[in-house]
Amino acid sequence: MTDLPPQNSDRPDDHDEPTVSSEKRQGVEAIREALKTIPYSPGVYRMLSAKGEVLYVGKALSLKKRVSSYTRINQLPERLRRMVSMTVSIEIVITKTEADALLLEANYIKRMKPRFNILLRDDKSYPWLMLTESHEFPQITKQRGKPVKGATYWGPFANAWAVNQTLNLVQRSFLLRSCSDAVLNSRTRPCLLYQIKRCSAPCVDRISGPDYAKLVDEARQFLSGHSTDLQQRLAAEMEQASQDMDYERAASIRDRIRGFASIQGSSTVNPASINDADIMTIWQEAGQSCIQVFFIRGSRNNGNRAFYPAHAEEETAADVLSAFMIQFYDNKPPPPTILVNCEIPELNLVEEALSIRRGQKVEILRPQRGEKKDVVEHAALNAREALERKLAENTGQRKLLEGVAEVFGLPETPQRIETYDNSHIMGQAPYGVMVVGGPEGFNKRAYRKYGIKGPVAPGDDFGMMREVMERRFGKRPENGERPEDWPDLLLIDGGLGQFNAVRKVLADIGVTGIPIVAIAKGPDRDAGREWFFTETKPPFQLPPRDPVLYYLQRLRDEAHRFAITTHRAGRSKGLRSSELDNVPGIGAARKKALLNHFGSAKSVRQASLEELESAPGISSSTATAIYGHFHPEWVQKASTDHRSP
Repeated sequence: MTDLPPQNSDRPDDHDEPTVSSEKRQGVEAIREALKTIPYSPGVYRMLSAKGEVLYVGKALSLKKRVSSYTRINQLPERLRRMVSMTVSIEIVITKTEADALLLEANYIKRMKPRFNILLRDDKSYPWLMLTESHEFPQITKQRGKPVKGATYWGPFANAWAVNQTLNLVQRSFLLRSCSDAVLNSRTRPCLLYQIKRCSAPCVDRISGPDYAKLVDEARQFLSGHSTDLQQRLAAEMEQASQDMDYERAASIRDRIRGFASIQGSSTVNPASINDADIMTIWQEAGQSCIQVFFIRGSRNNGNRAFYPAHAEEETAADVLSAFMIQFYDNKPPPPTILVNCEIPELNLVEEALSIRRGQKVEILRPQRGEKKDVVEHAALNAREALERKLAENTGQRKLLEGVAEVFGLPETPQRIETYDNSHIMGQAPYGVMVVGGPEGFNKRAYRKYGIKGPVAPGDDFGMMREVMERRFGKRPENGERPEDWPDLLLIDGGLGQFNAVRKVLADIGVTGIPIVAIAKGPDRDAGREWFFTETKPPFQLPPRDPVLYYLQRLRDEAHRFAITTHRAGRSKGLRSSELDNVPGIGAARKKALLNHFGSAKSVRQASLEELESAPGISSSTATAIYGHFHPEWVQKASTDHRSP
């Protein structure tokens, strides 16, 4: 959201300028120059620094009026004065309406992450329940990411645990299959899910198509919030089955009704008066904010999650919540109702923008009484407790970082600690990794993987670390300034040899001023007796119960975990790959045809041109391309013969 209200004039106040510093005056002049070509239309503007970094993204009903307000430098808060001083150019995008501008602004903020905007800091996708519609026996499963065409969705859910719990209970109540089509078609007898009464086994015809379709319709009704009528109808069927002395069917229906009760009673908040809504509440303390989001669908709680958006200390709760809301729904449809605990600025505009995103009307309400107010207060209490826990954790983290600075003699408390490790098996699938820790714990978005390109001898850990350091620190700005993302402490998993290797490569590429520490396990690789190697002290150990030691161990262990998982993923990918993947013009279908015909990639490589041409689905030109890929000398000879007179 934009910090400044629209101004009535686009002419700067000249009497403000005598108190403006030269840097800020340059920023003002850059804005004035841009104003010459900026129209009065609605749209989005981006403030850019000399390095091309996007400093700020804002929307406006009138771009010219909005941008001109930044030239009144003495009327701006200090944060925006700094932004103006760094601005050298402005880029704009014109939109049809202010609501379109608001949606585009949110998209730009999430993608560009400008330092002077309120940032959501959440790029994860949310799980959904998905019911496929393209099969005679539809499948119920969880799905995350890009929607599948021709499927029905319910959600979103706050996390995998919430969707898994609901999926299990839906299976228990409606007996729908969760297996893939391939598994369904290959079964010859029921699986374990049928034995434990979580599937009706359509794979082996234990249920007819019409009866399965009835279960699908009931599941669809239930997940859409129409559970009362369904339960009453099933209760009547159970009574009738009991009267007909069909006790097995009656017991089956009874188990399904119990499953309904489990679903409805499994959440903390299940408001009967709320069908489809998100509850968003914010709590602020010590210049930080926590926003709790509860997902209510079909009068059921699909879980909740806490968010901690990044923003300046002076931002109000209303502005933070409004900016968060638009960014949050940038990649997901909003529900018809959003309940909040504070007034939203530009409420009508935000509702209009979210309605465009949903394709239907969206209301933002602040309830004043009744069950809805109780639900909002419950969510606000969760936000308060989550923020208090976060602040307590940050206090403890800050003390640990201060302890690290004291142990290693750092001039200031480190804000960014980079930890490095390598992983390979006899030189196969070698990877180096970097993990990042700081005042807010591990910053997983800053993690990096380095696939070792070589040439490095198998098992040469020093050579691997040398390549990682060169790739991490080799590229620097032409003006020689220290990049903002460089670490305050560099932690290496290894002993004196690794320490010396890293120190030498940094010296060779001219990187100075970064403290280096190597952490090596003690005798018998006993955790707790680690040795530390630094440039300023002889090797030393910390007391076994020192909190700083535990923290450094956690950093080292996280780097080791990340290195192992990265290596395993790379090794698995290598095992799945084939020599045929690198042959131009060979896709999945032709690759499969070749492997089915020859039996292996090695046999394809050794095949003659005539044998390749005789393979099904392989044309003469394709066979020539394959043969030439594996026999480059033949291609060179053929080319030479063609040029000869």
